[in-house]
Amino acid sequence: MSTVNVEQLVKAYIKMRDARQQLQREFDEADDRIKQQQDAVQQALLELCKETGTDGLKTSAGTVTRTVKTRYWTSDWNSMKNFIKEHDAFELMEQRVHQTNMKSFLEENPNLMPPGMNIDSRYAITVRRK
Repeated sequence: MSTVNVEQLVKAYIKMRDARQQLQREFDEADDRIKQQQDAVQQALLELCKETGTDGLKTSAGTVTRTVKTRYWTSDWNSMKNFIKEHDAFELMEQRVHQTNMKSFLEENPNLMPPGMNIDSRYAITVRRK
């Protein structure tokens, strides 16, 4: 039989768990600060692309590419399902709006808009290390 003290093991385990939780909190706080800084830099790069009328920038540090990202969603699933049935467009379903198929459908049918459809298009950037 081992001479290990169970109480010491439990205390050690709790101390380690607490230390990990503290590290996780510190990491999350630091990560949130960096995300906010990164968002500010992203907005500055988007604004620079807008001001210069370009969709890309090359630097010695890396390349910036501005693209439009579009999302489709509905706030009225019953109407959406009826719309999809009426137009035999079941390829639009995933239990969410299929983004690529919805984009194609709307491009092919500009006068048809599903009830409850929401569309959000915004510029985004991609930064690649050189």
